[in-house]
Amino acid sequence: MNIRSLTRGDGVVIGAAVLLFIASFLDTYDTSGSDIPNAWDNLGLVMSMYVGGVIAAVLIVLARTLPERKVVGLDLGQLGVALALFTAWTSLWTIIDPLGAFSDDLGGADVGAGSGLILGLIAALLLAGAAIATPLVPALKGALIPAPRPAAPQPYGAQPPGGYGYPGAQQPGGYGHPQPGQPGPGQPGQPYGGQPQPQQAQAPQPPAGDFSPFWFAVPVPRPLFAEDGSPTPIAELAPGTWYLAVEQRGAALVAQTQDGRRGVLQDTSGIQRG
Repeated sequence: MNIRSLTRGDGVVIGAAVLLFIASFLDTYDTSGSDIPNAWDNLGLVMSMYVGGVIAAVLIVLARTLPERKVVGLDLGQLGVALALFTAWTSLWTIIDPLGAFSDDLGGADVGAGSGLILGLIAALLLAGAAIATPLVPALKGALIPAPRPAAPQPYGAQPPGGYGYPGAQQPGGYGHPQPGQPGPGQPGQPYGGQPQPQQAQAPQPPAGDFSPFWFAVPVPRPLFAEDGSPTPIAELAPGTWYLAVEQRGAALVAQTQDGRRGVLQDTSGIQRG
């Protein structure tokens, strides 16, 4: 489960589900009578409006965080959106006719919608709106949890600055460890009072390539295709997660996922470099 793949729209969905759960414990009706019921006193209402909305939010979040998004051939995200719309539909008609099955219990008193129905309607509309608008609105498609910026990758085989073998590091000069410029064991020494022998010129190093591996993050979910050109995606890159670009092929990048899979990212517009 990849929590960093959650978007801002998913955060709105989670907040709306929390509001629905709180609203289910508030008064369903606004009346002067006593013993006002809440949603848990009406099984049909609590299951269709309140619990149904919470389940819709859970399905939407699971569809975003799980790699396998289908159960019995049904897409979890689409099922969650449909259930969120049903929750909003139920809450709308319930607040229009709040009395429902409790008309006889309240003795025909003047009854209006209580705080539970009002807050439930707001939460249900917010839930349905976020579920529909998240794939369409760029502001809602942004990552909910920003990923920490990784350190820049070093070229393969490079030594860290100042470490053993680094050209600028000072090596110990104790017994058996010659200082820079002094002949080491097995090397011919300089004659007493003589001038230092000119060192043999080193062969020039070949120039490094123009491309260096770098970390990047995508602004929206994007497919990663196989390197052999197959049209079927092998993975989906999620916002809020850093991936390593290991090669560039024209405008496309060869990216590596956390589990070691490599593929071609064809759409590189708007990516964030680490």
